[in-house]
Amino acid sequence: MKVVIRVDASLHIGSGHVMRCLVLANALKKQGYSIYFACLPQPGDMLSYIEGRDFHVLRLKAPNESITPRYETDYQAWLQRPELDDALDFVQVVGSADLVITDHYAIGKAWQGHIQHALECFVVAIDDLAREHDADLIIDQTLGRNADDYVGRARPLVGSEYAMLAPNFASLREFAYSRSQPETKTKVLVSMGGIDNPNATLKSLKSLVGNVNAHFTVLLSPRAPHYQEVKAWCQRQNEVQHQDFEADMANLMLKHDIAIGAPGTTSWERACLGLPSILIPLADNQKMICEQLIVHGAALKVALDDIDTQLLLTYQKALSQWNDLYTSNLTLCDGLGTRRIALEIQQLVDSQLSSQLKLSLATHSDIRQVYEWQCHPKTREFALNRTVPTWEEHQNWMQRKLASNADFFYLVEDKVTGEKLGVLRLDRLEAKSYLVSIFVAPTSYGRGVATAALKMADVIHPDLTLNATVLKCNKASQRLFESAENYVQSDPETFIRHPIL
Repeated sequence: MKVVIRVDASLHIGSGHVMRCLVLANALKKQGYSIYFACLPQPGDMLSYIEGRDFHVLRLKAPNESITPRYETDYQAWLQRPELDDALDFVQVVGSADLVITDHYAIGKAWQGHIQHALECFVVAIDDLAREHDADLIIDQTLGRNADDYVGRARPLVGSEYAMLAPNFASLREFAYSRSQPETKTKVLVSMGGIDNPNATLKSLKSLVGNVNAHFTVLLSPRAPHYQEVKAWCQRQNEVQHQDFEADMANLMLKHDIAIGAPGTTSWERACLGLPSILIPLADNQKMICEQLIVHGAALKVALDDIDTQLLLTYQKALSQWNDLYTSNLTLCDGLGTRRIALEIQQLVDSQLSSQLKLSLATHSDIRQVYEWQCHPKTREFALNRTVPTWEEHQNWMQRKLASNADFFYLVEDKVTGEKLGVLRLDRLEAKSYLVSIFVAPTSYGRGVATAALKMADVIHPDLTLNATVLKCNKASQRLFESAENYVQSDPETFIRHPIL
């Protein structure tokens, strides 16, 4: 299966699009797909960086003259040529593909339609701007994004549950549960992205260093136009450490108490690990993310022009609100978005029984439906607690479950009809160990729903130990777990699935 990712980095675009595509590429590579990147050579590109991550790079035709964007949202200039010219060049260079993934604000419906016609391939579009696409799937990890924001035939995967994070973020999230507010010297992580054209990094440092009791770690790559100036300034400060690059961002974030940076994919990395942040938007496309994070109580904001006058006050405010910011962040992102997307792509390109089903995170709007299923005689017959809950008891129980940052409450859903077919829950017992509970809607018995749900859980949660308690008299569930691919029976009523990574 040949997958080609069309994405660029440049001094104008930055590095964020390439970085999130690399995360997805790694996940697909582990599934056995052959991954290629198709990129335009230009100042600030990341061709060598991508190749250094063991991926093939297909170099598109470099422009004769570099086009400078006339304004911030001049995305067509990011492409350096007309969209159709890029599509024609892409087809010539790539030759063939089974799946094409696009992550580029200048590439949309026309480009994708041409590619599908020429290559007869699946298309997945990664976007943040609710543009029109001719694709099979659309991925938009923007918090607060609604599926209705997208039109057309594509199935949108929207919201921070689809944030593309490296797998170690989900793995290290366990350690984030024990974070506590800094009592002495605060550790501050400053990271504005790979380019930082306005030099918000140095402005922020000059506003805080010497005025607060903190140690600063600064991330800024040599690709940034102000790199030498920032590096030299940091070397003169006792409380500041500069790094060109960090391969293990998850561990680095766990070592810090507050982050200062631009919104973007890094926002979801911080949220996954409960790291309170002060956001400094550097581009128009970051505004919605920033606004949503503020609405959800997960971040504070300082405008670029207000760094000198407002950052110190906002930093002090962040310290005073640290616990609330920490809790709000954990609720927003569980770090499993990349695995969810990989599962969706696997179901798209591989015909299998469960391809029409998905695991959706339950919401408060599902409380009534789950209660009706819980009260059904067949559900209660084999429940560990056979007493039928009252409506009030059920509401309180499910609201607690939905509020948990450590448990997973899924509904099994038909992708096509939207019909809810059952429940899969993972309740945390201890670090990396969960109790799995599953029941199916009475109208969906015999349709393979439970089997499909367990298979999907294997893809999304391969690193956990899953424990199932099944009464001996529950013959259907006994057969379910006996036939489940990765479960072993440890005693007559206990089945265990060890990590399968």
